[in-house]
Amino acid sequence: MNRQQLLDLIRHKQSILCIGLDSDLRKIPHHLLTADDPIFEFNRQIIDATHHLAIAYKPNVAFYESQGSRGWRSLERTIEYLATLGDNIFTIADAKRGDIGNTSGQYARAFLAAPPDGLGFDAITVAPYMGSDSVVPFLSYHDKWVILLALTSNSGADDFETQLMHDGRPLYEQVLRVSQQWGDAENMMYVVGATRPELLGLVRKLVPDHFLLVPGVGAQGGSLQEVCRHGLTPECGLIINSSREIIFASAGMDFAKAARQRALTLHQQMQQELDRVGAI
Repeated sequence: MNRQQLLDLIRHKQSILCIGLDSDLRKIPHHLLTADDPIFEFNRQIIDATHHLAIAYKPNVAFYESQGSRGWRSLERTIEYLATLGDNIFTIADAKRGDIGNTSGQYARAFLAAPPDGLGFDAITVAPYMGSDSVVPFLSYHDKWVILLALTSNSGADDFETQLMHDGRPLYEQVLRVSQQWGDAENMMYVVGATRPELLGLVRKLVPDHFLLVPGVGAQGGSLQEVCRHGLTPECGLIINSSREIIFASAGMDFAKAARQRALTLHQQMQQELDRVGAI
């Protein structure tokens, strides 16, 4: 999915909602545990209930890898199911990969290459710590996206990301500045946490045209309105992720219905914000 197709999808659905499929086997409703593949069945019902409201889904790969080969098959089945929705969904592998060049090349193939060589995701989250040669291999796939970790919402982010360098700039700013030499607004996005809205405006000035993937709205305490105030552009420029608040809105038989209701509430709020800046 290229940039124009993504923008068209946002306008069509009047949404910037990404639903994180952090499908923890310990948290999914108990009545699903008797299914042949409980994680996939959980994902399938969440997707069926919400795909008309969301533009993207973001499986967190750790929740699948932790289940061994069984979990990997659940991930494969999930991305295959999302593929049946065609151009109506943008898919993100939340894998946070990044290694020396030849290893990154293999990671890129595993997640971005079309089946049967890879899983065929549209995008993958990548860690920039090892520099350009760890990121560039992911950028070699046509109409695919690297989503680079820049300013995350976890408390440990202050250990490195906001530390000042010798020139007085924080490290995350260096990541934003230098990485624009590797990719551009057509193939690179940035992860910026919703819990730091006061810094989101600074990030937007440094990357005025890039999409920002913003986790942390909902369960982590981020404000949708604050994120939009600092990060939305007239073209849009935001994808806002919500995971636990949607997928675990209920632990009962009504979990999919509860997820749809929470997604609908966010969707309505997003419509208002997109309309405010003239993006729809």
